Amino acid sequence: MAQRPGTISGIGVLDKASVLLDLVEKGPMSLSELVARSGFPRPTVHRIARGMESLGLFTRDVRGRFVLGPRLGSMAVEVQSDQLIKAAPPILTDLHALTGLDARLFRRRGAVQICVGTSAEAAERREGEGLPVGTARSAKAGPVAQALLAWEEPEELYEGLRNARFTAMQLSLVRHRGWAYGPDVMVPQAVSIAVPVRAMGKRVVAALSLTGHYPRMPAAPSRLLLGAMVDAAGELGDLLVETASVSRARAR
Repeated sequence: MAQRPGTISGIGVLDKASVLLDLVEKGPMSLSELVARSGFPRPTVHRIARGMESLGLFTRDVRGRFVLGPRLGSMAVEVQSDQLIKAAPPILTDLHALTGLDARLFRRRGAVQICVGTSAEAAERREGEGLPVGTARSAKAGPVAQALLAWEEPEELYEGLRNARFTAMQLSLVRHRGWAYGPDVMVPQAVSIAVPVRAMGKRVVAALSLTGHYPRMPAAPSRLLLGAMVDAAGELGDLLVETASVSRARAR
């Protein structure tokens, strides 16, 4: 049975919910898969998973599988106090206007990637079609996950690659060329390009992505498209530098 060592509370339903959360963190899970992987009775898994769904801790993908819900993302991100997130919407909207593709900003929290900003066009999608801020998915697959992980320190890389759907060689390629490209794990049948957003020109603090369906999304990223993304990521990084400089000046 899959369990998280050292976190057994002694409260049966909470311990079972923790096991199910561990499993869904690794990727989308059907009810049958949760039953098989957890070893719990099917009625128990169904009751707990539906309860977690009603609380926003789980949601469903287009195939009806359980995935991490938006409440987890909302709890993990303090939107009001994050200057990067506050500054992102106009930059993302401008990037959408320039490219015609949905622009989004992501942060990584452990094994989860969280949408923390969207372009106005993406945010105004009808319910069920968009990707609201706070949406969380496993950081084990997709170009956004690769862009968030590729520049981490070796120990973090090792942990991030456990059970991932990409390899160390793929991350090496992402570091070499500076971007990741492939199927989007959050938007069904869509393709994304992702580039890192750096703090002080070094540490990767977020990933900027453009997402679209064929034929709107090109079969391979063009220089113009990548240039627009790199410029937008650089603008976001510059805002972090300016914010840090203002904070230091006020502290004097």
